Amino acid sequence: MQQKEDWHLTEKVLHELGRGDPFAAAIRGTRMPMMITDPRQPDNPIVFANQAFQDLTGYSRDEIIGQNCRFLQGPDTDRDAIERLREAIRAETPINVDLLNYRRDGSTFWNALYVSPVRSEEGETQFYFASLLDVTERVEAHAAIAVQKSDIEAQVQSRTADLEAALETKSLLLHEVDHRVKNNLTMVGSLLRLQARAIPDKALRVTLETMLERVDALATVHRRLYQNRDIHRFDAGAFAQDLTSDILAGSGRDDIVLETEVASLQIRAADATALGLILNELIVNAVRHAFADERAGTLTLKVYREGDMGRIMLCDDGPGFAIESVGETIGRTLVSRLSRQLRAETVWRNANPGTCVLVSFPVAE
Repeated sequence: MQQKEDWHLTEKVLHELGRGDPFAAAIRGTRMPMMITDPRQPDNPIVFANQAFQDLTGYSRDEIIGQNCRFLQGPDTDRDAIERLREAIRAETPINVDLLNYRRDGSTFWNALYVSPVRSEEGETQFYFASLLDVTERVEAHAAIAVQKSDIEAQVQSRTADLEAALETKSLLLHEVDHRVKNNLTMVGSLLRLQARAIPDKALRVTLETMLERVDALATVHRRLYQNRDIHRFDAGAFAQDLTSDILAGSGRDDIVLETEVASLQIRAADATALGLILNELIVNAVRHAFADERAGTLTLKVYREGDMGRIMLCDDGPGFAIESVGETIGRTLVSRLSRQLRAETVWRNANPGTCVLVSFPVAE
């Protein structure tokens, strides 16, 4: 029985490579560094280390045998990894761990260490078997990749910050342009209104006032644009409600009740001007014709979305009209041309009583 157990005390097995006990010969001759420790002795010393172990560490057999394997550790060895190794040995369980170890000459190598208990038939741990693997190239490659990744991430963050700063600058510039355009349009409107008061021809004065209402609509568009944080999209719903309220307030008609059912409806900012002019024509037309001769009533504004289409519906409870009797006015011509520019369809219908106009157009994604 003792002869069968001699391999455990490997240092006492004197078989040469390729002779005698084949298991002992295999451990001695393998290229993988291996060692065996004896936990039954104080401090669990190394009782065997093969030639590959000696070649890897630079230590001779006499310098290794009797040492605890911690002699390969050094100042930069990870303390947490060491603690995990100690805990596994205390618990008598296998463990894989990467450790930074030190050779006899002070150089370092990364060791993929595997430690496993060897138990007797009764389940008692008699030895610990350990294999070592120099994975320095792998660890250094991972470290280099980590450095490169960190550098790339830093460059990406820097570039992203530059782009965000550029976008912020662009947004500020566009908002400033919109703000100045709005102020200039307001100034132009004020000057033209002063001039209109001196025009004796009533028809000419009405024509000029109609143009001024369009200028006011453009000013409202630019006011909404510079107040909007998103320079690419424009909320048609909020704008339609603002413009309707502004026109009614400017008309002095507090006897016209405005009812709204408005949802947020995003369009391209580039389409805001065309939509603003279309809505201006429709709202002004309703105020002038549906509520002519100081007739009170209700103006209803609905803004909603159906699939990929936006809908703006403006309805009044005025006398209505026969659609076939309506001629081609400047306002309708303007609405028709701007609708094509907006890729929109504008439809008038008699609501009995009153008139409804529905503007349908694609919404921005």
